[in-house]
Amino acid sequence: MDGNKVRADLVISNCKQILTCKEEAKDLIGKIDYGWIAIAGEKIVAVGTKEEVESVVEYDEDCVIDGSEKIVLPGFIDCHTHLVFGGSRVKEYAARMTTNDLEVLKKRGIKTGIMATVDMTRDMTEQALFDAAQERLKYMLCAGTTTVESKSGYGLTTSSEIKMLKINQKLNDSFPIDIVSTFLGAHGWPEDIPKDKYIHMLIWEMIPWVAELGLAQFCDVWCDDGHYTIEESRKILQAAREAGLEPKIHTDAYSYIGGSDLAAEMKMISADHLNYTPRSVMAKLAESKIPGVLLPAIDFAVRHPKPFNPRPMIEEGMTLALATNCCPGCFNISLQFVMMLACRQHGMSPEEALRAATIGGAMALNLQEDRGSLEVGKLADIQIWHASTYEDVIYRLGVNLVEKVIKRGKIVVENNIDQSFVQLEKEGV
Repeated sequence: MDGNKVRADLVISNCKQILTCKEEAKDLIGKIDYGWIAIAGEKIVAVGTKEEVESVVEYDEDCVIDGSEKIVLPGFIDCHTHLVFGGSRVKEYAARMTTNDLEVLKKRGIKTGIMATVDMTRDMTEQALFDAAQERLKYMLCAGTTTVESKSGYGLTTSSEIKMLKINQKLNDSFPIDIVSTFLGAHGWPEDIPKDKYIHMLIWEMIPWVAELGLAQFCDVWCDDGHYTIEESRKILQAAREAGLEPKIHTDAYSYIGGSDLAAEMKMISADHLNYTPRSVMAKLAESKIPGVLLPAIDFAVRHPKPFNPRPMIEEGMTLALATNCCPGCFNISLQFVMMLACRQHGMSPEEALRAATIGGAMALNLQEDRGSLEVGKLADIQIWHASTYEDVIYRLGVNLVEKVIKRGKIVVENNIDQSFVQLEKEGV
C-alpha cells in the first residue's frame, strides 16, 4: 500500500471511449480511447490511461466497473426546463397535427397555450404537482441527466409561484438529481390583472419573497413581441439582480426586439431560444461570454417557421448549450433526443452537440467549476452508454443508450437497458 496514493471507491476501467468534454479540448469532446477513471467520495480523483490512473490511486478489485465496449461521459446538464406543471396539453398537441386554427380548437373544447397550463397548475395540490414532476425527473435521470434547471412560471400569483419553487426545493432534497431553481413569474401575466400592475407585483412582492425564502438562484423573463418589452424586462431583471437573483432571458424566439442585446448589456447568465437573433448580436453575446441556450425540441414540436441556426453562432465564437425545454407544449425529457434533432435538423456536429449538452449546459448555469466535464476535482456525475462509439447517440434514433448513471460518486441507475428484459423473463414471456 502506497501512502501517497488516494484510495478510490469506484474505478471504471478500460473504457472504449471516455469523453471528458473539457473546456479546452481541441476535438471538443476530449476523447480518450481505452481510458480509466477513478472516484473517491463524490469527486473524480483521476482520469487518463491505466498507467496514469494507477500511478495516483489504489483500489480493490471489487470496486471496478468494466468499461469495455462502453462510452463514458459526463452526466447531461439540462439548463432550460419547465419541469413543474399541472395537467397535460396532449389534446392540443394532437389536434395541432392537422390544424393551427384556434377557433377550430376552441369549438372542440380544447384549451390552448400557457394560460391553459396556468389554470391546471393552480388547481393541483403541491403533492400532486410534486408527484408529476418526480415522474418526469425519473425519466430524465434514466436518460443520463444529472443536473436540471427548473423554472416556475405557470402560477402567475405569488402563492402559486412560491408553490412551484418549493416543489423544486423538495425535488432537489428527495431525488438524486441536482435541481437549479429559476423564478419565471414574467412568463406571462394573469388575464384578470393589467400588465403594469402585474409588473409592480413582480418587483415589489414576488421577487422580494422569492429572494427572502431562498427559493431561486436565477430570474427569467420572456422578452419577445407580444410578451415583455425591453424596458419592462430590464426593470424586472434589475430588481431581481438587486435582490440577489441573477438574470436569464427567453428571447428572439418569435421576433427580434432587442432582448439578446439586453442579455449582452446586462451580462446575463444565458440568453435562450435565439431563433431571430441577428449575427451582429451573436458577436456581442460571444464577446460578453453569454452562453446561448438552444432548444431543438420546441422548434420541432411547434414546427417553428424559423428554426435557430447554430452555425453563425459557432463562427462568431459563442458558447452554446442544448436543453430539452421540457414543458406542456414540448413534452421531452431526453437530451439524447435533443442531440439527434440538433445534428439532423440544425446542422450541428455530434461533437458540438455533446459539448453543448455537458460543459455548455454547465456554463449556462454558471456551474462549470464543479461539473459538466470529467476532470480531477469535479463531481463524479457520470453516465455510461452501451454503444460502439459516441456517434451512436445521434444514429440510433429513439434508442436510450444509457446503461448506468453515477451521481456524486454513487450508482443511481443500474442495468437501465436490461430492466425491461428482466421483467419479461419474470412474466414468462
